[in-house]
Amino acid sequence: MLTLHRAAFVLPDPADPAAPSLPDGAVLVRGEWVEAVGPYPELAAAHPGARVRDWGPGSLLAPGLRHPSGHRLLERDYHPDPREDVGVEPVADGLVGCADEARFGASARRGLQRMLGYGVTAVAGPFERAAVRTAVARSGLAVLPSAAGAVGALDPLAVLPFAEAVHGRVAAGGRADFAVFPVVPVFPVVPMVSVEGVVDGSGEGRPGPAAGGCLATVLGGRLVYRRR
Repeated sequence: MLTLHRAAFVLPDPADPAAPSLPDGAVLVRGEWVEAVGPYPELAAAHPGARVRDWGPGSLLAPGLRHPSGHRLLERDYHPDPREDVGVEPVADGLVGCADEARFGASARRGLQRMLGYGVTAVAGPFERAAVRTAVARSGLAVLPSAAGAVGALDPLAVLPFAEAVHGRVAAGGRADFAVFPVVPVFPVVPMVSVEGVVDGSGEGRPGPAAGGCLATVLGGRLVYRRR
C-alpha cells in the first residue's frame, strides 16, 4: 500500500545548511521504504490511490532524531509506570544495583515509548542487559554505536541543535524512518520561495521544530507514535 505523508514543510536533510525545504511537501511511502519526496500536489496527482496522512498546517516532516544517551537512559535510569504515581520523568540511576531483568525490560519499554514521542528513531548503545536489548530490538529503533557526550533529557532537542540531533535524511530509496514536529520559524524573516516552490537554500526562512515532543513518529513505514 502507498501512503502519502503531507506536511506544511518537508525538510529532507536538516544537517545540510544548503538543502531546501518543501512547503506543502510530501513523502510517498511504499511498505518500509520511501518511494518519493516532493511537492504534495505533484505526488498526489501522480498517485491518486495513495492513502493520505495530512499532518496539518503547523507541521514539519523531517528525519527522526538520534539519542546519544541510550545506554544511560535505558540501563541506569528508571522509567516509572504511571500507576506508581511518581510522574513520568526518568529517575536518575534508579536501576543501579538492580538485578531484576523483568524490571529492566519494563522500564526500557516505557522509556523507548516516551522517546518515540519526541521523534527519536535511533538510539546509541551499548546495551548489556538482555531484557533491554530485546526491548530496543522490538521497538524498531536503529541502534548506533556508543556516542560521546551525555543527554539526560528524553528529548534530544532540549540540548542539541536540530541539525546535530537528526539521524540520516529522508530520501527516495531510503528506509521510511521520520518524524513530524510542530513547526516554528528558525529565522524571523519572510521565507524566500523560489519559482520551483522550495524555500531558499541559504537557510533564511527555513522552518524548525518546536521543542517538547513530536506529532508523529514513523519507523519502517509504520506509524508507531501519534500525539493524541
